[in-house]
Amino acid sequence: MRYANCFTFKNRLFALITTLISVFSVSAQLQVGANRTESYLPLIKNKSVGVVANATSVIFKPNTTYTHLIDSLLAHEVHIRAIFTPEHGFRTDADAGEAVASGVDAKTGINLISLYGENKKPGLEQLEGIETLLFDIQDVGVRFYTYIATLQLVMEAAADAGIKVIVLDRPNPNASYIDGPVLQAENASFLGFTPVPLVYGMTIGEYALMLKGEGWLQTSKPLDLTVIELQQYTHQTPYSLPIKPSPNLPNDHAIAWYPTLGLFEGTEMNAGRGTAHPFQRFGSPDLNPDLYDFSYTPMAVSGAQYPKHKGALCYGLDLRNTPAPKRVSLEYLITSYRNYSGDFFRPASFAKHSGRSELQQQIESGMSEQAIRLSWNDEIEAFKRIRLKYLRYP
Repeated sequence: MRYANCFTFKNRLFALITTLISVFSVSAQLQVGANRTESYLPLIKNKSVGVVANATSVIFKPNTTYTHLIDSLLAHEVHIRAIFTPEHGFRTDADAGEAVASGVDAKTGINLISLYGENKKPGLEQLEGIETLLFDIQDVGVRFYTYIATLQLVMEAAADAGIKVIVLDRPNPNASYIDGPVLQAENASFLGFTPVPLVYGMTIGEYALMLKGEGWLQTSKPLDLTVIELQQYTHQTPYSLPIKPSPNLPNDHAIAWYPTLGLFEGTEMNAGRGTAHPFQRFGSPDLNPDLYDFSYTPMAVSGAQYPKHKGALCYGLDLRNTPAPKRVSLEYLITSYRNYSGDFFRPASFAKHSGRSELQQQIESGMSEQAIRLSWNDEIEAFKRIRLKYLRYP
């Protein structure tokens, strides 16, 4: 028996090493749009440029280091008139939902214009003097992650102002599947403007092409759009994010669980904010401790100063060692609701996060996950037909 166990361990170790080598090999060949300077620098030569960027906007070096896009542009003597920043700010360290102030970047002296403060859409006066907008932000492929909403509003503002938009494409770590409820128009908000599933399986560049091609931009004016495509990439390419895209998605595991546990944002449940493991656990003081024996206490931490149930002992599940499903799972949402004492849903927020007015009612009525998922099928299949028109990678 000991020899069999040893043999099994060696097989598993060999498989793990093989996988890691494969992932490293693919990652070594993959080139993000920002790295393809020869493709976009000629397009902005002698132009006054605005850049939509945050901490993920980097150019990777062969020795596993990186240079920020802004530094690279300045080194190439590109005239940057302004840097536009999304939710979480230019340094990507502000809390979720926290207003981000405009100002001046201390390192470069360039004006920082917040798109998550007084306005989420660039105003004409903020775009004055800009000839081209360069958009380069790492997305995670989930509809209620607000970077794609920022992309849409930037594209609309650019069309209205007659400004060209260049999107530097980046991989989507959740690109390998398409799942979840499709957004209803009545639930449109900054958590989702367009009728796409919760997980839509496209890079941010492909998504930009779809926004324009499907006429989903709220403007009557045409948009000059260019996408600098990825190289050596497919939608099945494993991709580990080298820089966390926001404070509460600190690693690949959290990003993989985000489509499922992000739905708890529209409930009274804590999804790990205020701990060292956001979106890798969930809990509440009002879950039955006889059924949920894992416990933790959310506290004020950098990136989550006001987590739900701050300072209160929460009972729930720890998913750090549980593989994330390749779909939007409702299992944890449904079982938590059934074992919760008190009001579980925040109806307006849950409708915006899920995109469906009826999902709360379906859960409350006792529908099974399978039956609920079947109610999404036709709309998901219709979206897949739209999506096919804009894919740039196999």
